[in-house]
Amino acid sequence: MKIFSSGFLCLSLLFFSPAWPARAQQPPPATQPPATPPAEQTPPQEQTPPPEQTRLGIRPAPPPLPKIPDVRQPGETGYWIGIMAWFPTESPTINKGHGATFTDASLTTLQGTPKFAEGAEIGIALGLHNALRLTYLDARASGNFTNTTDLQLFSQTYTAGTYLTTDYRVQHAKLEFDYLTWPYPVESRKFRLKTIWAVQYTSIRNGFDAPLLPLTDSSGNPLLDSSGNPLSYADSGSRWFISPMLGLGVAEYVSRHFRLEANASGFAIPHHNNIWDADASANIRYGHLEFQIGAKALHFQTSTKSDFFMKGTMAAAFAGLRWYSQ
Repeated sequence: MKIFSSGFLCLSLLFFSPAWPARAQQPPPATQPPATPPAEQTPPQEQTPPPEQTRLGIRPAPPPLPKIPDVRQPGETGYWIGIMAWFPTESPTINKGHGATFTDASLTTLQGTPKFAEGAEIGIALGLHNALRLTYLDARASGNFTNTTDLQLFSQTYTAGTYLTTDYRVQHAKLEFDYLTWPYPVESRKFRLKTIWAVQYTSIRNGFDAPLLPLTDSSGNPLLDSSGNPLSYADSGSRWFISPMLGLGVAEYVSRHFRLEANASGFAIPHHNNIWDADASANIRYGHLEFQIGAKALHFQTSTKSDFFMKGTMAAAFAGLRWYSQ
């Protein structure tokens, strides 16, 4: 029994002997150091950004703006010439001015109406939709009447009841620059508003005669005046002036072959001369030719400071024909 107990003890020691050294070699558990409070943090200081570096080199150019189409209507390029027939029915008048030294009456309406007044025009396009034009108008007529009062006309005095013949000629020339004012840019618009800058020349000539008054005596000898010259009852005179003109014009291009147009311009010096003109027309174009039909008016008055002055307002229908180079 004692031998059995000793043997069991030895076997137990042999069985547990490999695990004992390993357990004996395990280190004791480490003790955690006491936690230290976190250090107080200082707020970060604001930093000044570094100076901006100067960029070297050439900045690329911006892309070009898109081109706006510029549509030019017929007559806005090249040059043109034209003729016109005007049919006024009014007649100008003559009267004494502030410079007259006589007391007799002088107010007289010149007789007759022109069959038609002749007109001509030449123009050239300048720049974008602008134009330079030269126009000329010539109206002449003659007629007769019997005066009811004594009249002083130039150097002649006609007693009441005298049969008189009259004639007159009105000439008007105008050089104008038509400047496109609106719209700008034109693009494809069909309406035009232009300002007119012009200089004009107007001349009025008239004459008088008494064809029924005798020029010879009963023997057939010519009658003589106080200077010993053959007696004559005819006399004539003329007045003219040059002045600037300012105005406006409008045009509507309904289509490539049809245009409506109107223009008006004028200028006045108080107690001297004044001038204005106006026209409105419908224009039909075919190829290089354009036919015009419309109405036109012209008013003029020479200086009232002279001994005689002429005045008139003439308005009527007109028809014209133009030829365009393009």
